[in-house]
Amino acid sequence: MKLVIITGMSGAGKSTAFKMMEDIGFYCVDNLPVPLMDKFVELANLNSSELQKVAIGVDVRNGQPLEELDQVLDRMEAAGNHCDILFLDAEDSVLVKRYKETRRSHPLAGSERVDKGLAEERRRLAFLKKRADYIIDTSHLLTRELKAEINRIFVDQQDFKNLFVTVLSFGFKYGIPADSDLVFDVRFLPNPYYVEGLRAKNGNDKEIQDFVLQYHEAHEFLDKLEDMINFLIPNYISEGKNQLVISIGCTGGKHRSVTLANELFHRLEKNKQLGLKIEHRDIEKDALRLK
Repeated sequence: MKLVIITGMSGAGKSTAFKMMEDIGFYCVDNLPVPLMDKFVELANLNSSELQKVAIGVDVRNGQPLEELDQVLDRMEAAGNHCDILFLDAEDSVLVKRYKETRRSHPLAGSERVDKGLAEERRRLAFLKKRADYIIDTSHLLTRELKAEINRIFVDQQDFKNLFVTVLSFGFKYGIPADSDLVFDVRFLPNPYYVEGLRAKNGNDKEIQDFVLQYHEAHEFLDKLEDMINFLIPNYISEGKNQLVISIGCTGGKHRSVTLANELFHRLEKNKQLGLKIEHRDIEKDALRLK
């Protein structure tokens, strides 16, 4: 029997993940009392012909017995009942925003602010995050991207991506993206905006790519940046970081930054341990308006 425990921070997407696990054939039991967990697994094993895949939801709603889960998991492992732990997390600022949007109260906040409840929840769940086999940070994931990660792990059985990297192009005139971890300024390169016939195009067009990449400085920048990121990634992973946003900016976020973000994305694709996506935040904002 395949056994998965789904846990994590309130508001990080556990309910959504639960539904996705049901869609891929898991028998799901949410908020099962901790003292009953090993007994439930024992009974499920006796009826293994019907229950091939089981997912159990565990969170702070279990109350005080949650502290017993560490010992329960040890007993289950000793009895030969291995379980994978999927821990869903998100940045506190994102969780607070989600609570405000839904107008729900945090289960541990009481009369205090949401951030107080989140701090206490992180303290109580720290042992589970430490034991987790898979940690997915949903701060910047769309629902379809979360589904793709779950399918990759539990359907395709591919190696889990230890770090999810977003390469993001942007325009400084529209502000630095607030969720950036690393920010790089490529305004040192000549701007195709001022070249006749290129202004209306963007970094996804070959003409712009040829213009930007004709300069030796562009390739030297990419080489140095790739080398630094490859150095940083294993160190970020060892410190438990599972989301990284690399932002590359030019003036309008349409030409130079898009070209170099695309190039960096293609270079990072060689690293099979990374989850990877690319976004161009401001590519349409400077679109030429024809009169």
